Amino acid sequence: MSERFRVHPVDPQARLIERAADLLRRGALGLCPTDAGYSLVWTMEARDAEDRVLRMRALDTKHPFTLLCGALSEVGRLGRLDDWAFRLLRSLTPGPCTFILPAASELPRRLKQSKRRAIGIRLPDHPVAQALIAAVREPLLSTTLLLPDDEELASHEAEAVAERTERLVDFMLDAGDCEPGPTSVIDCTGDEPELVRQGFRPLAL
Repeated sequence: MSERFRVHPVDPQARLIERAADLLRRGALGLCPTDAGYSLVWTMEARDAEDRVLRMRALDTKHPFTLLCGALSEVGRLGRLDDWAFRLLRSLTPGPCTFILPAASELPRRLKQSKRRAIGIRLPDHPVAQALIAAVREPLLSTTLLLPDDEELASHEAEAVAERTERLVDFMLDAGDCEPGPTSVIDCTGDEPELVRQGFRPLAL
């Protein structure tokens, strides 16, 4: 049975965050609020949870997931950062931006986007997501909630998310409604950044 932890959106209760983190460490699949809607989250080692996501969203095994990181130091361990890319990330994070970076050597092979050997990384600007990443002590894999039968899901509205997807996961960190998505996507695999998707909160490079 899925657990629903009702947490404060600005100052989440540490005991509830720790309960969610413990579930993730044991291989669970969760729902977490971010600064661009609720996201599915799981640890890099939780292959069963990842398989559930693939089945739930009818994705193939090459679908690129995004890593949620808590600090720039974690980003540098998983993706390669040129000086200009580091300055860009520092200026735009935390925030609703996903950065496509060349994958670092220690990133698991299965997480590297095919051919390009890249990875999507972001640092969310939401206290609950930040607290969860800190409690797990490692970046979390994530993806959006859009399911095959959904033309559109209001993924920023807590009740809509719970009604549609709570039964499909092990827990939900319910912090009420959050800011809508999607994130802006910035490709940093070339010689200069390229804005490939404008998010709900527009930005200019």
